Amino acid sequence: MEFPQSKLMATLPKQFFASLVAKVNAKVATGADVINLGQGNPDQPTPAYIVQSTQKWVADPATHKYSQFRGQPAFKQAAADFYQEVYGATFDPEKEVAILGGSKIGLVELPWALMNPGDLFLLPDPGYPDYLSGAALGQVEYATVPLKAENNFLPDLAAIPAAIARRAKFFYVNYPNNPTGAVATREFYEELVAWAKQYEVGIISDFAYGALGYDGNRPISFMEIPGAKEVGIEFYTYSKTFNMAGWRIAFAVGNADIIEGLNLIQDHLFVSLFPALQYAAIDALQDPARDGAIQALVDRYQTRRDAFLTAAAKIGWHGFAPQGTFYAWMPTPPKMTSEEFADVLLDQAAVAVAPGKGFGDYGEGYVRIGLLIEPARLVEAVERIGKLHLFE
Repeated sequence: MEFPQSKLMATLPKQFFASLVAKVNAKVATGADVINLGQGNPDQPTPAYIVQSTQKWVADPATHKYSQFRGQPAFKQAAADFYQEVYGATFDPEKEVAILGGSKIGLVELPWALMNPGDLFLLPDPGYPDYLSGAALGQVEYATVPLKAENNFLPDLAAIPAAIARRAKFFYVNYPNNPTGAVATREFYEELVAWAKQYEVGIISDFAYGALGYDGNRPISFMEIPGAKEVGIEFYTYSKTFNMAGWRIAFAVGNADIIEGLNLIQDHLFVSLFPALQYAAIDALQDPARDGAIQALVDRYQTRRDAFLTAAAKIGWHGFAPQGTFYAWMPTPPKMTSEEFADVLLDQAAVAVAPGKGFGDYGEGYVRIGLLIEPARLVEAVERIGKLHLFE
């Protein structure tokens, strides 16, 4: 017997990076010492205070039952308190907070929950590839908004055609930005709130790298801006702030209608998260060790960023200096596509990078560098690339 997949599954985008992983694995299989700069998976362990908290809560039989459908009230309150403390934004924990098994779930399920087939939403280009999965599953249409170097990789809202803006239902923005490392300014967010109100477009802020800002600058939350809660929501994940990518813990805050849509679809798909993880997530936000753990992580990434950019400059490779995230967005050599460049680096230098084309048409001409190994290996990777004389 054969059981073909549904027509809906056939509409899902191809996983561009699956081919990159296969290429890297094939190179490793030859015995090559591959330096992998193509990944986006935090390399450091979860802070000890969170691990210890989790061990305590897992051992408590009271956490072994089903969670409440929409998350433990104490976790929602802790999320609201965190935003009040750090960003000065106030939320009703029952109506304006959604608990998520990772922010990807919310980002992908949102069109399914809040849009109708044929509706339009706007996506950044370059941008996180899994946004496209939400378009496919929700059976909605999307238009892309270019992020260009001359605008510091911020959308030019004035360049979005009025007909597209009027038709759009939501607009996804992501700062600090994957893949470019750009950060949003307060002025841009103020302009975005006004634009959203003018065209009645919901703003979906993907704040996955919200804790990772450089040179002493804390990234701005969209929710800090007056009027932001009226027009949108923001996703906050534990994956990057606390090195908890595999734990799948996140939450969203903001507009009550959008939050209700997320909560409703999750009522039918999940029974929230393992309660022990929710209580550990509360401790992650409230323990006095929090700020020190985050600052140590930011300092580590900045040291890596500075080491990489300094080494790259020595071989004539000059890119966009990231102000957030753990990525660097670097140009390809003249007359070489991002995928060609990535293949050359892997084949001839045993260095893996992520081709910019995988993030959208406007990612062509760049590669994304993951700053997820120690400085010495980052410098070694650049030195290997320098021996290819591609930037002379």
